[in-house]
Formats: sequence, structure tokens, C-alpha cells
Amino acid sequence: MTMHHFLRLSFIVLFVITALFCVYFIIKKQRNKKGPKLLTQEKYNSTMLGKMTEITTSDKNIFNFWPYISKLKAAKVISNKIKESQLVHKIYRNSTDDFEHILLSTEKENHFVVIVANRNKKKTIGYYIQDLDGLYA
Repeated sequence: MTMHHFLRLSFIVLFVITALFCVYFIIKKQRNKKGPKLLTQEKYNSTMLGKMTEITTSDKNIFNFWPYISKLKAAKVISNKIKESQLVHKIYRNSTDDFEHILLSTEKENHFVVIVANRNKKKTIGYYIQDLDGLYA
């Protein structure tokens, strides 16, 4: 009878320890989830090589930035109140065709969230908060 209780107790302890390890690793994985990356001023300026020319949203060679916009909305960088048709303000491409800057409207006037996309690697580098009032004030 004592051996039976000892085995039952050891299986319960083993189950609890295993469950705690699983919960620990799940919580750790959730905390390490990558979100959108905020760029520094230096990194943002390094993507502005040459002259930046405006391109239209109807251009076929434009970078697909909509999945990244969903991540920005989930991280509450962009407000959900702004309609998607009014979200994209302007799109610029540098003279070497390496980078695109997608300016997204915000609720504040002259404040933009700029998505920086690397066209060669076909991925976003990050985003930058552009305050045109502070830049030219």
C-alpha cells in the first residue's frame, strides 16, 4: 500500500513539473514575439540615398506593405479609426530603387508613420515616426 501511494505521488509531481515547464516556455515565447521595429534617426536617414521621388499607389512594382500595416495596427502604432482608403498619404522611392518610404496618415496633422521597405530583399526594415511640425518649426 505504501508503494502504491508513493508511485501515485511521484506521477502527480512529475505531471505538475512538466505542466509548469510547458507554461513557462509558452509565456517566454509570447514575450519574445517580434513586433514592428522602430527605426532610429540614423537608420532612417541611411535609407534616403539620392533623390526621393514620389510614386503612385497604382504602380505595379510597389512593395506589398499591407501585412506590415496590420502589425502596426496590432501594436497600436496606427489608429484603427483611419479608413484604409485614407491611410496611405504618399509613397517615395530613392534614386537607386533600393528603398521605399510609405507615409501613413495619423490622427495628428503633419505627423506620419513612415514604413521603410527594402525592395531588393523584399522586406520591411521598420517604421519611423515623422513629425513635420517639429522638423520645419
